[in-house]
Amino acid sequence: MFPLHALHQLIIALKMGRALVGSAVAVAVISLMISSAIVHCAMDPPVQSPINSAAREFLEAHNQARASVGVGPLKWSETLANATGRVVRYQRDKMGCRFAELNDIKFGANQFFGGGSSSGWTPRMAVDKWVGEKKYYNYTSNTCAANEKCGTYTQVVWRNSTELGCSQANCVKEMASLIVCFYNPPGNYVGERPY
Repeated sequence: MFPLHALHQLIIALKMGRALVGSAVAVAVISLMISSAIVHCAMDPPVQSPINSAAREFLEAHNQARASVGVGPLKWSETLANATGRVVRYQRDKMGCRFAELNDIKFGANQFFGGGSSSGWTPRMAVDKWVGEKKYYNYTSNTCAANEKCGTYTQVVWRNSTELGCSQANCVKEMASLIVCFYNPPGNYVGERPY
């Protein structure tokens, strides 16, 4: 797809060609301008596909939590989203919408199970639940409060994670939703602080 300025150059070249019809100069000018526009397009960075509203909601909720502790934003990864999509569909279709066994994956991961409704849970609700563990995290000692968990929070804000992909499965029979997010590179390394 031509950028607007390259398309504008092409239109100018075509108009000049009409004015100089039959001239070898016109052919040379048009060829040169078209080549310039094509080369310029080849040098432009690829345009990232727009993401859907659920992906945007996952990303915004994560990046708000990260910004609150001074960590840079995540970028959406279709590769990770596709991987999480396969996981949640399998869990919905074959495993009764239970949490997935994710110990052997190369990404960081968070899971959310919301009961009571097969479609009432939003991406932001899941991320807010994970971020809610912040109250149990002690940055000074880099530990969770006794008898509490905070690993899903620390993965959300892990400074070295740069990519995010998430999916949600609505489980009608179980009246629940299962949400899985993958992070690349993974976080939660023992002994390291998230930020």
